[in-house]
Amino acid sequence: MADTIRVGAGCLNQLPLDWSGNRRRICESIDRAQEAHVSVLCLPELAITGYGCEDQFLSHEVAERSWASLVEITTHTKNMVVAVGLPVWVKNAVYNTVAVLVDGEIKGLVAKKNLAGDGLHYEPRWFHAWPEGVIVNDRFGELHLPIGDPIFNLGGIRIGLEVCEDAWVADRPGRLFAGSGVDIILNPSASHFAFAKQEIREQFVVEGSRAFGAVYVYANLIGNEAGRAIYDGGGLIASAGQIVAEGPRFSFHETTLVHKTVDIERNRLHQARTVSRKIDVQGLSEIELPFKWPEVTSWDGQGPVPPMSKDEEFTRAMALAYFDYLRKSCSGGFVVSLSGGADSAAVSSFVKIMLDLALHELGKEGVRKRLPHLELPDDARDWMKILLFCAYQGTQNSGKITRNAARAVAEALNCDYAEWEVDKLVEGYESTIEFVLNRQLSWETDDIERQNIQARVRAPAIWMFANIRNALLLATSNRSEAAVGYATMDGDTSGGLSPIAGIDKHYLREWLRFMESKGLPESPPIKALSHINAQNPTAELRPQQAKQTDEDDLMPYQVLDTLERAAIRDKKGPKSALQVIRSIYPQYEEDQLIDWTTKFYKLWCRNQWKRERYAVAFHVDDQNLDPKSWCRFPVLSAGFREELAELHSPHFRP
Repeated sequence: MADTIRVGAGCLNQLPLDWSGNRRRICESIDRAQEAHVSVLCLPELAITGYGCEDQFLSHEVAERSWASLVEITTHTKNMVVAVGLPVWVKNAVYNTVAVLVDGEIKGLVAKKNLAGDGLHYEPRWFHAWPEGVIVNDRFGELHLPIGDPIFNLGGIRIGLEVCEDAWVADRPGRLFAGSGVDIILNPSASHFAFAKQEIREQFVVEGSRAFGAVYVYANLIGNEAGRAIYDGGGLIASAGQIVAEGPRFSFHETTLVHKTVDIERNRLHQARTVSRKIDVQGLSEIELPFKWPEVTSWDGQGPVPPMSKDEEFTRAMALAYFDYLRKSCSGGFVVSLSGGADSAAVSSFVKIMLDLALHELGKEGVRKRLPHLELPDDARDWMKILLFCAYQGTQNSGKITRNAARAVAEALNCDYAEWEVDKLVEGYESTIEFVLNRQLSWETDDIERQNIQARVRAPAIWMFANIRNALLLATSNRSEAAVGYATMDGDTSGGLSPIAGIDKHYLREWLRFMESKGLPESPPIKALSHINAQNPTAELRPQQAKQTDEDDLMPYQVLDTLERAAIRDKKGPKSALQVIRSIYPQYEEDQLIDWTTKFYKLWCRNQWKRERYAVAFHVDDQNLDPKSWCRFPVLSAGFREELAELHSPHFRP
């Protein structure tokens, strides 16, 4: 029996239902692990099918094809132990399982016990939760195998598994491993990115290692797998209650590997010293198999990495999401209606950041290999002309400030850029409506309608450019606008992808200042964003003498975002939400705070239909408003009528 073992976590950039591609990446990860002399390799949850297969998990053919892939993968696992995820059917129910491969053979399946069913996760829609302590034998392909929650005793080393959500619950399976002398716990995961989430993962990995006296190995997916969720990789290895190795996050490579030589005896000593540990003499069911552990002669391997700031996490997550969406959709690049404001500038800037980071990590030929559908010129400095087209579409209400800002940003990004006017289109629609109504339109009687038509007439031409270039049109509306419907449907919401729909305006403006002044080591600051950051956000749809700003139309963005979190994240009613902003913003009069609270709730309720129509949005914040992945609300409701009436009652005052 070995005292020291080299363990590894392989993170993979998979694609739902990509049988040959997913299998290739899994086998490449196994081959890399063998080259690094890894004996135990943990791969992500549902890596064979991809995590985001949605209702296709209910297809028998999906299960059959994933099993056929598993059989092929198994031949690569000589002299090692590999855990890899796939769906299987047992008694006409589908289970989220992990196959344990030992020395080139499938030896058993561990089924997930705690299914993720909150936020963007819908696992209970497709999978059944496996009951604790149950192991059955069933037929899988040509084999009869055990499935359940066994411990694998391989040559005297005990290995147990927690599958993703299993480790996030209070009653986690690892508590049973502690009393059964488990030496290594593997966690195959598909854990989506959200701000500061890696810190939480590190906590349960460290605590799993410390409390259970075991080596803990965590593997995750990488990249934009299925459209909305972004996975950050960042494989983790803990031993003796400490993170001893961490893999890269937000890598542009299809596979990453983190590995470390760990001391099994040190963890066993910890178990022996823990007097409070409850020993299960009978122990959990074990599958005992012979396995010759190779002698480890080197203690090399990666170590821990420093944490990222929120700005760096956001920048890297978005850049990787853009890159994966571009290549997996085989699109010819991106198209943006560049208004000279914060939202469109941010959406456009991510394309350059994406290219900077991809070139730094993959090199020119690596990027070409990953984007084979694009004809990229020899000089990489010209690639932005292919990857991004921006257009400023002016009206008589547009100002020099936004026009100059749009031009400066486009020049800094070195993208393909054009300017044109849309006044004649606006006049054409307005004259038609005036003819039908038999009256003239005016700002006094038709304010919203005249604003909306300006936004909408910009959509057809920019859509046409996207079609001509076979490119993705990026919508530019943000989360704060989504909350209150401050966006024109078929105007600034036009697009096939809405990258920042999950990001509030207040933070987005902070990030733009970060990119103007700091940037990343691989992607330098974009100084031209100073033209954006010097402005107050404005839709620029009213005549210039109106001096329109977003915050005059709505409320200060900080207040709006605070109300949104209170009302939507924390599910507070109008009275409680008012108390929140009253305590945070004492500088405002009570009547003003009541008016803003009333406005928020009214606009939130009447604009759910808009949120239902938003294009696919990246999930970067576990507080977003996307009804398809996080926040559900009825399209029709009473709209807090009675609750809001109470705020305006003469009897209601603090």
